[in-house]
Amino acid sequence: MSSLTRLGVVAAASLIGLGPALISGGPANAISDVRTGGAPVTRAALDPALVAGRGATVGFLEQEAETARFTGELLGPDRSAYTLSAEASGRNAVRLAPGQYVEFTLPRTANAITVRYAIPDAPGGGGITAPLGVTVNGAARGTMTLTSEYAYLYNQYPFTNDPGADLLHPDWWITECACVPAATTPAPAISKPFRPMHFYDEQRMLLGRTYRAGDTVRLTASAGAAWTVIDLLDSELVAPPKVVPVAANVLLFGADPSGRRDSAAALDRAIAFARKAKLKVYVPPGTYRVDRHIAVDDVTIEGAGNWYTIFKGRQVTLDQPAPDGSVHTGVGFYGKGAAEGGSRNVHLRDFAIEGDVRERIDTDQVNGVGGALSDSSVERLHIRHTKVGLWFDGPMRNLRVEANVIVDQIADGLNFHTGVTDSVVRQNTVRNTGDDGLAMWSEKTADVRNMFDHNTVQTPTLANGIAIYGGTDNIVSGNLIADPIREGSGIHVGSRFGAEPFAGRLTIKDNTVVRAGTFELNWRIGLGAIWFYALDKSIDADIRVTGDHYLDSTYNAIMLVSDWGVKDLYSVRGVSFKDVRVDGTGTSVVSARTAGSASFENVDARHVGAVGVNNCGSFHFTPAGSEFALTDLGGNEGGWLAPYLPNVISCDDRPPVVPPPPPTTW
Repeated sequence: MSSLTRLGVVAAASLIGLGPALISGGPANAISDVRTGGAPVTRAALDPALVAGRGATVGFLEQEAETARFTGELLGPDRSAYTLSAEASGRNAVRLAPGQYVEFTLPRTANAITVRYAIPDAPGGGGITAPLGVTVNGAARGTMTLTSEYAYLYNQYPFTNDPGADLLHPDWWITECACVPAATTPAPAISKPFRPMHFYDEQRMLLGRTYRAGDTVRLTASAGAAWTVIDLLDSELVAPPKVVPVAANVLLFGADPSGRRDSAAALDRAIAFARKAKLKVYVPPGTYRVDRHIAVDDVTIEGAGNWYTIFKGRQVTLDQPAPDGSVHTGVGFYGKGAAEGGSRNVHLRDFAIEGDVRERIDTDQVNGVGGALSDSSVERLHIRHTKVGLWFDGPMRNLRVEANVIVDQIADGLNFHTGVTDSVVRQNTVRNTGDDGLAMWSEKTADVRNMFDHNTVQTPTLANGIAIYGGTDNIVSGNLIADPIREGSGIHVGSRFGAEPFAGRLTIKDNTVVRAGTFELNWRIGLGAIWFYALDKSIDADIRVTGDHYLDSTYNAIMLVSDWGVKDLYSVRGVSFKDVRVDGTGTSVVSARTAGSASFENVDARHVGAVGVNNCGSFHFTPAGSEFALTDLGGNEGGWLAPYLPNVISCDDRPPVVPPPPPTTW
C-alpha cells in the first residue's frame, strides 16, 4: 500500500560510510579461506521441486551466493528487520571485502547475468558507486557499476534518504521506546540511522558471447566500497534483438539511441504517425532518454527486447505542483486518467524502463506505467527505479499484465487501484519492492473479477507479497511468495485503507508462501504466512483458501485478526481452508485474534513450533470459550487441530519460537 503510516522496531547498526564493519547482516560466519559449493539452481532459494508449477515461468536460472564458491563472510540466516540478511533471498548472502569474490558455475548455456547486491550508503546518504569485476573462466568480461543511490530508506513513513535525520514524526508512538517521544520526559535516545531498510539493488550485464554449462562466472569486489554483498546471480540466454520492419521506427522521428538527447518529443511524433497510419511504434536497440510521461492511447509500442531497448529518465522537479499533487515527473508510459475516459487498445512490450526515483512522495506520478488502460496489455517489460512499477487508477477493464520483471521499487510493484475489473496479472517476477509486491485496492469502487496468477514475488522490504484490500470475485492463484521483511507477510486479505467490503467469492488457491509469517513490529507478535485483518469493517464474504502451501513460517502459517480498538465491532467469519499443507511454523498453524470462524478440511501440518491453534478470540476469555470457532471437516493430519475444537481458549501472545527444519517434499 502507498498510504499507511508505517511503524517499526529496533534501531540498527550503521549502514553508512566507508569504514569496515559498519553494517549488521545478522549472524556472520567468518570464512578465512575459500568456501566451495556447487551453487545449485533454486527458486526463491528453494529446491525447485518444492514449488513445481507455482510462480512465474522465467527464462533465467537463479543461484544463491551462499551455495557458490566464495571468500569473505556468510551472512545469516537471520529474519530480523533492518539487516542485510533479512532482506536477502533465503535470508543468506555473502559479504566481500575488496579483492574477495563469489564464483558461480553456470547451470546451462547463458550470455547474460543479473546480480543482486548491496554496497554501503554514503555517510550523509545519497549512495555511492563502486565497480564489480566480472570474469568468465578466468578471463575478464567487463565491469559492473554498482550503486546504492536507489537503495537505503530510513526513518518513519514516508521515509527519508538522510541517515542522520531526526524522527520524522516525534508525535507518533514508536515501539523502540514504547512511547510518544515528543510527549516523553526525559526524551528517549533514538539511535541513528533510524530503521534503515531497502538495502539491495540489481544490475544486468550482457556477457558479449555465449557460454556453456560448467563455465564459471566470478564476481570480485573492488576497493570502491568497504564491502560488497552478493545475494544471488540469475543467468540466462537472451535472444538476439527483435526487428519489426513494418512499423513507425522512432529513429525516423528523431529519437536518439545514444541517450544524449531527450527523445520524448520524437516518441510523441512516432506515436501520432503510427495512430494515423495504423502501425505499431518500433523502438530499436538503444538507451533513450525520456524525462517525462509518454501519453499512450490506441497505440502499440514495441522494443527489440528489454535487454536492448531501454527508456531511461531523470526525475524532474516541476515548476509548480500538478493538479494531481505531483511535484516531480519522470520517465513513464501513462494512459489518460479515468476522469477523461481512460485509454484503450494500448500495448506495451519488449523494452525496459529505468527511472530515477530515490524518495517516496506518494502524490508523485513517477511510476513506470500508469493511468487507466482498458482492453490493453503490458508484456515483457523490465521496470526498475520507479516509485511503483505499474499503478492503475480505475475505473478500467480488461488489462493483461504478463511476463514482466519489476524490481527495486520505492513502493509497490503493481497496484490495481479503484474499480479495475476483468484484468489479469500473470507470470511476472517482482523483487525488492518498498511496499506490497502486488495489490488490489478497492478504494471507493470495488475491483471485480481480477486475477493474480502464477507470479513470483520476493523480498518486499515493507508490507506484503500479495495484498487484497476489498473487492468482489477476485482470484489469487498459483503464485510463489518469499521472504517478506516487516509490517506485512506473504498473502494479505485486509479490510482497511477505506476499501470497499469483500463481496462475492475471494478465491486463494495453489499458492506457495515461504519464510513468511513475519514479526509485526508494532504489535510485537508474529503474523501468519497468510493473514486476514478486519480494521475498517468485518470480513464475511465467501473466502476459500485451497491448495496453498505455507513453508518455513517464522511465526504462524495462518492468522485472523481484528484491531484492538474495533475487536468488539468487527470479525472475520466463514473462511474456508482446504487441501492446505503447512511445513514448519515457529509458533502455530492458526492464530486467531478476532471474533469469527473458519473451517478446515485436509489441512496437514508438521514441524509446528508451539500449539497448533493460538486462539485468543476477542480477548474476553469467557467460560463459553473463545469468540472464534473452528470447524473440523475432516482429513486434518498432524494432530494440530483436534485439541482446540471448537473454540478452546489457548491464547499466548508470545510463545517461544522454535525454528523449523528446512521444508522437504511432502
